[in-house]
Amino acid sequence: MKKFLKETELVDFSHPDIKKLASELSHNALTDEETARNCFTYVRDKINHSGDAQDNITTIKASDVLKHRTGWCYAKSILLAALLRANNIPTGFCYQRLSCSEYVKDVYCLHGLNAIYLKEFGWYRIDARANKEGVDAQFNPPIEKLAFELEEHEYDLPKILEDPLPEVVDALKKYTTYEEMTHNFPDVKPD
Repeated sequence: MKKFLKETELVDFSHPDIKKLASELSHNALTDEETARNCFTYVRDKINHSGDAQDNITTIKASDVLKHRTGWCYAKSILLAALLRANNIPTGFCYQRLSCSEYVKDVYCLHGLNAIYLKEFGWYRIDARANKEGVDAQFNPPIEKLAFELEEHEYDLPKILEDPLPEVVDALKKYTTYEEMTHNFPDVKPD
């Protein structure tokens, strides 16, 4: 589990703002599940989804996502990982390959979310993307309620990763505006 608790350049949970918020979110929690729920709800509800808000900034590092209070699903999953790992809750990165027709017609792209290890339930996927009409992600272990239900030609990537996919990191570093990102979402080709 150590690899799912590590700090990295992007999951920078030693940053003073991340440490402070992680502590606040776990302050009255009696269990890891309560802490995880607090962290999930905070990121889902208090951090803009850059696409929904049409924010013209692309964040990547957890501390920058928190500072600017916006991030694409990939960046929101990085902030959530930082908050959870700061609270000693093993957290990994998961992806789905979905239709991105909301932004660009006939295009598929990756959607980023997290998996966390809860003592009572084992690995449990959560999606702090941001709710809106037609999107209702919830935290209710052991029942998963992700932002999107898979449709034809969409699928879950099978692994829980310790770090964000390189394709995701590259896209977040290269495409810095709303317009650039909506035309260059990261993707992986199906097997």
